[in-house]
Amino acid sequence: MMSVHEVDLLAGRAHAGQVDKAGVAYVEHVRAVAAGLVPFGDELVMAGLLHDVLEDTDWTAEELVGAGVPVRVVEIVQAVTRQAGLEYEEKIRRIAADPPAVLLKIADNAHNSRPDRAARLSVTERERLGRKYRAARRVLWPAADPRDVETIVRVVNPSLLGEPA
Repeated sequence: MMSVHEVDLLAGRAHAGQVDKAGVAYVEHVRAVAAGLVPFGDELVMAGLLHDVLEDTDWTAEELVGAGVPVRVVEIVQAVTRQAGLEYEEKIRRIAADPPAVLLKIADNAHNSRPDRAARLSVTERERLGRKYRAARRVLWPAADPRDVETIVRVVNPSLLGEPA
C-alpha cells in the first residue's frame, strides 16, 4: 500500500507540466483539495491528491491499483470522475449519494471557487463557473454534515463560510 507521501509524488508525476485555467501548476490544485480533507483520514487525502488523475492524465484505475493505491481510494476517485454522456448536474447528484465522494467534491468545488483563482479568469468564464459551482454546492452541502462542510471550507476557501447551501 502506498503512503500519502507516495501518492503525492505520484500525483506530481501524473500532473507534471499541466497548469490550471489560471496558469498555476495543476498539482497545486490537487494538493489544496487534499489539505482540506486531512481531518477525514489518509484515504480521503489520497483521493484528493488523485481526484483528477483519471480525467486529466493517461492513468487508469487499474494502473493506480497496480501501483499500490488502495482500492477504496481509487473507488472514491472514480466516483468523482467525469463519465461520458453524464451531465454535470447528474454527476453531482450521484456524488451526493456517496459520503466520502461528497466530501472530496466539496473540497474540489471550494478550491475551484476561490476568489484568487477566479480573478485570473475572463469575466465570462468566471461568471459561468461561478453559477456552475454554486449550483453544485446547493446539492453537495446538504448531503454532508454541516460541521464537515465547515471543516473543509475553513481550510480550502474560507470566503465561502456563511454562504447558504
